[in-house]
Amino acid sequence: MFFYTGIPVMMAAAAVVMDLRTARVDNGWILFCMAAGLAMRILANGIIGVFWYFTGALIPVVLLGWLFVFRMLGPGDIKLLSVIGGIIGAGEIVKCILGAMFIGAAISAALLISNGNICQRFLYLWSYICQTARTGKRKPYYQKGMLPLENFHFTVPVFLSVLLYAGGVY
Repeated sequence: MFFYTGIPVMMAAAAVVMDLRTARVDNGWILFCMAAGLAMRILANGIIGVFWYFTGALIPVVLLGWLFVFRMLGPGDIKLLSVIGGIIGAGEIVKCILGAMFIGAAISAALLISNGNICQRFLYLWSYICQTARTGKRKPYYQKGMLPLENFHFTVPVFLSVLLYAGGVY
């Protein structure tokens, strides 16, 4: 049981610390977690564990890849979710992704309310959508120089969602 709950929590916790310190999740950490998760899946399920690992690992890429294309979500967040998905499985990672999105939305709403710039942020989003549709060119949604609170680290909602999963909430 610790394999499916405790290890993903520790992996996500380390990723949060990295992300908060350096604004990125180290690829070395992701590779280590992938190798460890794959090895544990093989030990637990035999050679079929390879299939189950990669099935769970591909779900975040398929569901969230478009957010990376528009630079609305970082690659480290998707890779972290893929590592966790490989360990906990395809069905469970969908629940964690939905939980992380809900937690992220709540954090975003709290930041928008506390900053008092809800209208400004929605106008920025609308302008971004219109410009992308008009020009057909994708540019990063995130702009350098934005206030730090307007761009929070999604590893935090991912970690909180994995904690809720480990705690049996879903």
